[in-house]
Amino acid sequence: MRVIITRPEAEAAPWLKALDAAGYTSWSLPLIDIRPAANAAAVESAWSRLSEFDAAMFVSRNAVHYFFERKSLVAPVFTAQAAIKTRAFVTGPGSYGALQRVGVEPAWVDAPDFHSGQFDSEALWAVVRTRVVPGYRVLIVRGVTMDEGASDEGSGRDWFARRVQDAGGAVEFVVSYERQRPQWDAATVAQAHAAASDGTVWVFSSSEAIRNLQQCCPGQSWAQAHAVVTHPRIGDAARQAGFGRVQESKPLLPALMASIESLQ
Repeated sequence: MRVIITRPEAEAAPWLKALDAAGYTSWSLPLIDIRPAANAAAVESAWSRLSEFDAAMFVSRNAVHYFFERKSLVAPVFTAQAAIKTRAFVTGPGSYGALQRVGVEPAWVDAPDFHSGQFDSEALWAVVRTRVVPGYRVLIVRGVTMDEGASDEGSGRDWFARRVQDAGGAVEFVVSYERQRPQWDAATVAQAHAAASDGTVWVFSSSEAIRNLQQCCPGQSWAQAHAVVTHPRIGDAARQAGFGRVQESKPLLPALMASIESLQ
């Protein structure tokens, strides 16, 4: 069985390694290009005012990576010895691991239970809702979609912001990275067309990736295509795009492997 991982290349590597070890033929076909935000000054300003916030919510590992790329403060943050007592909020293990790689201590991170398999804003809110009281300030570090006419993906992020505001808190956003539809050559387009009907399993961890695939392959029918998705909202996007078989999975490798296996 062939499997396509559509995550950005760096994020796809662990999944590709596990699939190859299990005997699948897998390859990376990133459907979102990631780059630092053009407005670096906004990120640097957020760093300089970080002490004004009670928490910083990072919507993804990319949000962590590109935010910390602009870190200019000498004093540590998100650690016991830091003068700045801002906490870090994340929705899943990918973002949590990214925080650890930049020196954030686990005691300063709030995240869902990673054994539950639910990694979204709803799960995070269940953990932090008691922290958010009137006057609580949250900085949401996010990405933005740069393709003309595209809607910015962020329903979970916006849902979380509304919960904070409903509880009497305040929310500010900063863009640390930009997302863009990849530019494919003719050979890549032909490969994608073939994978629409030859039994290949497409693995999606973003609704935006599905929209980008449709734009890269206009007019292609996905009625015979198979998809594994890591969230119900992404499943809805796959069905709307016309994927014939859609299997929802927790975004953990054992669950993904089982879901892929079920499509044989």
